[in-house]
Amino acid sequence: MELLYKDESYQIIGACFEVYREKGNGFVEPVYQECLEMEFGLQGIPFSAQATLRLSYKGRELRQRCIPDFMCYEKIIVELKAVTQLTDEHRAQLLNYLKATGYRLGLLANFGHFPKLEYERIIL
Repeated sequence: MELLYKDESYQIIGACFEVYREKGNGFVEPVYQECLEMEFGLQGIPFSAQATLRLSYKGRELRQRCIPDFMCYEKIIVELKAVTQLTDEHRAQLLNYLKATGYRLGLLANFGHFPKLEYERIIL
């Protein structure tokens, strides 16, 4: 079975590995966010950072919004973490972002894991 958005997700994860190689673990999430914005730019990966998504309930718009870390290629959500280990809460957050956007693929990248970057593909 062919991976969903194989080439695009490979490029995104490659950029995450480059940031991890350069910075290592131990920083807070906003540091990795800023580094990854730079790396996406250097690698020519199209993205929008922290775009605000509207939410609705029973057809009515909510005041609350959700803000994924990155939307890449206008079809992949990238959510960053800087924690010891990814949890089901992190996966649920990304799944909710996918549901809110209608996107099918999300990438969860954890820069707090040691000795290497931890990442997961989440498909809706």
